[in-house]
Amino acid sequence: MSEDRSSTEQKSWLERLTQAFAHEPKNRKELLEVLREAHLNKLLDSDALAIVEGAIQVADLQVRDIMVPRSQMMSIRVEQTPAEFLPAVIEAAHSRYPVTGESLDEVLGILLAKDLLPLILQNSEHTFDIRKLLRPVTFVPESKRLNVLLKEFRAKRQHMAVVIDEYGGVAGLVTIEDVLEQIVGEIEDEHDVEEDSYIRPLPSGDFIVKALTPVENFNDFFECDYSEDEFDTIGGLVMSAFGHLPKRNEITEIGEFRFRIVNADSRRIHLLRVSPLSR
Repeated sequence: MSEDRSSTEQKSWLERLTQAFAHEPKNRKELLEVLREAHLNKLLDSDALAIVEGAIQVADLQVRDIMVPRSQMMSIRVEQTPAEFLPAVIEAAHSRYPVTGESLDEVLGILLAKDLLPLILQNSEHTFDIRKLLRPVTFVPESKRLNVLLKEFRAKRQHMAVVIDEYGGVAGLVTIEDVLEQIVGEIEDEHDVEEDSYIRPLPSGDFIVKALTPVENFNDFFECDYSEDEFDTIGGLVMSAFGHLPKRNEITEIGEFRFRIVNADSRRIHLLRVSPLSR
């Protein structure tokens, strides 16, 4: 009996999918219209539609569209000592840094922050030679398509490239995270919210919210009325709604908001993505 029911449900789903694509799209615009219609017919949820749209449209973007410009690059000069560059590295909290020579146009290699860990375990600053730690640097032109760049990143197992302009000068840098964000949306971590704030708006209309945000602060910001007596933090409220310690990307809806887990470990939630359901 259950097998018959499952077969019927599968057939129904396939019929609906076939119906959605009954009008074969002849160009990208028509394909996107079909996908959006499938979303309206509840064949694709909002997140899946956004990812498919991002994957289709990423081929239209070039490196210059998403790169970190030269003026905002965080780099290390090869002659600097650890005492000179470590404070900036700690503050930036990136995993990779271009290392330059006499000018920013002379990129010698890429330094991985994890390669600096031996400095903590050994008193070796006086013998420190940053050149021995450098990884090879990849240079890409501003005009390179993002879909091509992503393939190269994956094939070479690289995470960062230095962008050069038509004259061979450094124009900026781009990471694999920058490319993936064009497909799956903004990738967030604890460092993406300022230390003195709990809530940060995103261009999409969503919000990145620290789990430690007091419920009172959350209510004031969003003009809602979650109970401030039962829970102290918004993370506690969300965990109660799940009924278990949720993992990354799990979703729950409470009142007028959808909560997605952005960052959590085996003990507690750290970061949430909050979407108003009314928009």
